Amino acid sequence: METLNILLVEDNFEHLRLTKYILKRNNVPGEVYVVRDGQEAVDFLYHRNQFHDTDAWPRPHLVLLDLNIPRIDGKEVLRIMKEDRSLNDIPVIVVSSSDRDEDVSFAYQLGASAYISKSDGFEMLSQALSSIHRFAAKEEPRVD
Repeated sequence: METLNILLVEDNFEHLRLTKYILKRNNVPGEVYVVRDGQEAVDFLYHRNQFHDTDAWPRPHLVLLDLNIPRIDGKEVLRIMKEDRSLNDIPVIVVSSSDRDEDVSFAYQLGASAYISKSDGFEMLSQALSSIHRFAAKEEPRVD
C-alpha cells in the first residue's frame, strides 16, 4: 500500500480536527501536513521559507483545499497550482463552506478533481477519502 502525503489547507480548527479524524477513520495511509493559510500552502508547494527542507516537507500526492482561507485565498492557490507544470498534476479536492454555483464552477474550470461543500456534511468527504484509500491500496473501487 502506497503511503500518501496529503497537504491539508484549512484555517478552521474544528474543520481541521474533523478532517484529520475522517482520514484516520477511513484508514487513509499517509502523512497529513497542515497549513493554515494560502501563503503557507504556496510556500509548502514551492519549498520556501519554513518549508525549504524537502525531506521534512515532501511533495504532496493530494491537496485538500479550503477556498475561504486567509492571506492568499484558496481560489488563487488552486490557480497557481494548475498553471504551474511542476504542480498541476497534483489532485486537488476543494473542501469549502461555500456551495455557490460560481465557486463550484470556478474550481472545476481551474482543474479541481472534486468539490465537496462542508454544508453537505462531512459524510461526502468521508466517502471521497474512502475512495482515496482504495486508490492508495491499488484496489478497484466498488460500485454499489
